[in-house]
Amino acid sequence: MTDAPESTAPVALVCEGLRYAFGETKAVDDLALSVRAGEVFGLLGPNGAGKTTAIRCITTLLPVPTGMVRVFGHDAAKERMAVRRLLGYVPQQLSADAGLTGRENVELFARVFDVTRRERADRVARVLAAVDLTSAADRLAKTYSGGMVRRLELAQALVSAPRLLMLDEPTIGLDPIARTSVWEHINAVRAATGMTVLVTTHYMDEADQYCDRVALMHRGRIHALGTPGELRSELAGRRRAEGEADPKPTLEDVFRDVAGSGLDEQGGDFRDVRSTRRTASRVG
Repeated sequence: MTDAPESTAPVALVCEGLRYAFGETKAVDDLALSVRAGEVFGLLGPNGAGKTTAIRCITTLLPVPTGMVRVFGHDAAKERMAVRRLLGYVPQQLSADAGLTGRENVELFARVFDVTRRERADRVARVLAAVDLTSAADRLAKTYSGGMVRRLELAQALVSAPRLLMLDEPTIGLDPIARTSVWEHINAVRAATGMTVLVTTHYMDEADQYCDRVALMHRGRIHALGTPGELRSELAGRRRAEGEADPKPTLEDVFRDVAGSGLDEQGGDFRDVRSTRRTASRVG
């Protein structure tokens, strides 16, 4: 984890009273969130907490009313294209095409994001190099390992030179070595560009190690916010006050403390499980 940006840093993302419902189900309920420019911000929570829905609202994939989401000052409702030009997005589900080479996958995204023909080849080559895929760029993506696929998707998201990179479970289904490799490349690009990163993950060790700040989301709302160290210290203080013998909690302990018994109730539905398992099986 790098040092967190100062509180005076420009704001990359603001959500104010963000709400989104599917029928009678409130997926996001009055969400308040602010992400500083240049930081790695972790959005954590159990399945069904509303994380992916919130990300889809921020990326303009789901419509929101005016004033609820701003990305570098641009309103996601009124300036959808301006917001999209500032974003890179790696979804949970695989977005790489197995029938294309790595280079062709990234070139496709470059065209989608309107990278000019003059810049396209150089931009594609640079992002492939940034994620260490130059030597494999002209192989079909279906021959890639799980870690390589995730790095390819990272290259796809980076080809538009985003100021805010959104990562929804970027290391799902990967082994520990591949997970570390993906994060090393994320941090290398971030260090070189000053890019802001918003990530969801169920791996608490990743959040503890790589995130400057984290927010713990449950039932559509933020229930705890701070650096991983601050949240661990806060729980440790409560444990000491209650006379517990081992007052040194992990971030996973904080996660469980916030979610409580709701972990069993908020585990997502059958489609969530099927989608996650499909993604993990294809990436792994």
